[in-house]
Amino acid sequence: MRRGILLLLISMLVFSCRESVDLRQLQNYEGPVRVTTGMEVYRSDSARVKVKVNAEQQLVFDNGDSEFPKGILIHFFNDKGKVTSTIQADKGFQNQRDKIYRGEGDVRVHNLENGTKLNSEELFWDERNGKIYTEKFVTVTKEDGTVIPAKGMESDESLTDITFFEVTDGSIPIPEENTGTRP
Repeated sequence: MRRGILLLLISMLVFSCRESVDLRQLQNYEGPVRVTTGMEVYRSDSARVKVKVNAEQQLVFDNGDSEFPKGILIHFFNDKGKVTSTIQADKGFQNQRDKIYRGEGDVRVHNLENGTKLNSEELFWDERNGKIYTEKFVTVTKEDGTVIPAKGMESDESLTDITFFEVTDGSIPIPEENTGTRP
């Protein structure tokens, strides 16, 4: 009998010292598994740099996806190593599996060779297919002053082959004619 009471007292002491567990702490962590600052990544083909991606901060998640909360800048290079165009966004995301980047906020694309510029609030870059696209409102400004506002577009990375989904309005500069009198 004494042995039974002693066993009961010991078991009560052991179980009474146990801490209660907060079940919220046992949930899976879904935040970044790696944080990189001052990121600069180069992509090359046949020992030639084709793309350079810069970001002040990169958050990498368990599934391989990335977030660039402080902005992203992407440079595209030709075969001679010259920058041909750029994409810049206030915030960026990368879907690692599909190789698709998404820029948000003030998104700007600039073709440095022909002067074409694009502005939008959201833009996708399909790295595998070399395409940029959006369904959001865009404004494309060409070097000659032509402005094309549209809802949605698709283009190559350098803005040389643009397809607009719905052009809303536009302006084309008209060259001034010589209005002088003839002799």
